[in-house]
Amino acid sequence: MPVTIHETYFPVLVQVHLAVLVAAALVALGVLIGKRLKNKVKDTAYECGITPQGTARERFSVKFYLVAMLFILFDIEVIFLYPWAVVYRELGMYGFVVMFLFIDVVLGGFFYILRKGVLDWAADAPGIEPAPGAATQDLPHAA
Repeated sequence: MPVTIHETYFPVLVQVHLAVLVAAALVALGVLIGKRLKNKVKDTAYECGITPQGTARERFSVKFYLVAMLFILFDIEVIFLYPWAVVYRELGMYGFVVMFLFIDVVLGGFFYILRKGVLDWAADAPGIEPAPGAATQDLPHAA
């Protein structure tokens, strides 16, 4: 059993030093052994195999950021929903009401984003007009 604080933290100190040593060795080996081939193709931006178009200074639509907010909104909801589900029986009615209020706030944010038209991408696309009444059309019934 470690008695002093130095004995307690010695393994952590060894692990940190070992990690720094391995990282430095890998970087040094890459610099010393690695090939240095520079050409125009390697210096271009890689966009999923598609030839890059435009510049990197283009502005993004606000809808891009609203979709990101939507993702974060539901990601956070799921993160809080799992632990709540695990201890649901111990929390009782109080836990149910608090989670109900949480989900109510999350759904409020979701309806706000829907109202702003975040998921209606066709409206912003140049040359593409949404079909009249596209949002309210019913799906065809199976015969």
